[in-house]
Amino acid sequence: MKTEQTLDFDHLVIGSGLAGLSSALYLAESGRSVAVITKRELGECNTRYAQGGVACVVDALDSFAEHVKDTLNAGAGLCKEEAVRTIVEAGPEAIRDLIARGARFTTREEMGYADSGNEFDLGREGGHTRRRILHAGDITGAEIERSLLEAVRRTPNIQVFEFHMAIDLIVTRRLGFPGPNCCLGAYALDVKTGTIRTFLAASTTVACGGAGKVYLYTSNPDVACGAGIAMGYRAGARIANMEFIQFHPTILYHPTVRSFLISEAVRGEGAMLKVRNRAGEYVEFMQKYHPMASLAPRDVVARAIDNEMKRSGEECVYLDIRQRSEEELRRRFPNIFEKCLEAGINMAHDLIPVVPSAHFVCGGIQTDVNGFSGIPGLYAAGESGCTGLHGANRLASNSLLEAMVVAKFSARHIDEAFEQLNRMRRKYPVTPHWTSGNATNSDELVVITHNWEEIRRFMWDYVGIYRTTKRLERAKNRIKLIRKEIEKYYWDFIVTGDLIELRNIATVAELIIDSSLARHESRGLHYNADYPYLDPELASVDTVIQREL
Repeated sequence: MKTEQTLDFDHLVIGSGLAGLSSALYLAESGRSVAVITKRELGECNTRYAQGGVACVVDALDSFAEHVKDTLNAGAGLCKEEAVRTIVEAGPEAIRDLIARGARFTTREEMGYADSGNEFDLGREGGHTRRRILHAGDITGAEIERSLLEAVRRTPNIQVFEFHMAIDLIVTRRLGFPGPNCCLGAYALDVKTGTIRTFLAASTTVACGGAGKVYLYTSNPDVACGAGIAMGYRAGARIANMEFIQFHPTILYHPTVRSFLISEAVRGEGAMLKVRNRAGEYVEFMQKYHPMASLAPRDVVARAIDNEMKRSGEECVYLDIRQRSEEELRRRFPNIFEKCLEAGINMAHDLIPVVPSAHFVCGGIQTDVNGFSGIPGLYAAGESGCTGLHGANRLASNSLLEAMVVAKFSARHIDEAFEQLNRMRRKYPVTPHWTSGNATNSDELVVITHNWEEIRRFMWDYVGIYRTTKRLERAKNRIKLIRKEIEKYYWDFIVTGDLIELRNIATVAELIIDSSLARHESRGLHYNADYPYLDPELASVDTVIQREL
């Protein structure tokens, strides 16, 4: 395996979604050099697939206090209230920055409302008591990503490295240096050439997105393997609240259309969840589970669907929005409408079959609202980080809000500390290049494929929406054996993209299992049938795992 000379930048950003590109753009405002590495082409990320929108207080009838209250209610006693308030109140300014970079949100005039001027067409989603979701039709993420990509390409001091997979963070403790643990950059694999590159920087921002591929069924793209969280753990960062995995309640259930999300905004516009009973009738069921019925928070809706499917023996439940005209639905949900048509479903006339799937990680590298991990030089933003905003259950569309705000705060924090961070980096000797030792090419790729599939299957079966201690212990026994196999394989054979992703998935899977075993209650997204109650003493108590270096 080849290695190249060290690449030196002022700032390194790992990831090219909303959090990563926003971080790069804010950092570049100082005029310093910024490197962005991304494992596929620029723009292939979770952000691109976000349909619903950005939760933000922009309506005179809404208030920060109400948004904070809705977030705390959804978070089931685990949110950090100060962090929630800070992020919510910073939302409007972040939206203005995004619009200034070229993002366009749907207005009421575009939706056909008379005398509405250029007011935003605000949507409503589960857990929100007000309409406060800014959206661009039903392809909000794609529109945001488009505007950021264009802005990055216009910024000369940002250099993008596509098809580069981060392997590990470079931290002083792992290099054997005494003193406090500091981050100096990262090693990355150039997938196209097979070269390992060493990236050094005064600050490193981890913004690698989520970890949906840890589970068999997910709404996430293939790149969502939890790389940021796994690298953070191996670097000695504190990892918080990994038991709280959000399962999106409504993924289109169809044999040929995989991983397509039916936005919560569809329920926000009046769709009702129904199940087919023994008489063949389609009946509503969410009123049995929550006062907000089909607009209940996602954890409630996902468990209700899971329960109704098991109770009825049905393979899916259904969304019914047939009370809205085809014209309205085509205008509000053009992308979803067309995708459903591809599957032979006309939303205006047919029920939409849906099932839950893994969607969002509420935990991650524990940070403050500035994205600071506690390790000098290491920051995290977006789904890789855990600021305390989401608590035990993310309120719909708060994730894009957090990604924007934390990216801005972290850039300011880094800029203020830059001289100190730069001195810290310069005092260490030359960082060694990546070494492959005696590693050889492997002809046993079946081992990687088998371990990948086994992890995703038992995580779905044992560590999914419904958990028991016995299932979690069974998963723990399996992941311990697989982790040993992977580590041996990792050191014996030349590193490939598949092996990097498998290693990260296994690490994140074990973090989820260990965190789930540690929480002896049911709160938010974590439900354990052996501890079905909410323990008041565990309110505001994070589950934190940290590796000793």
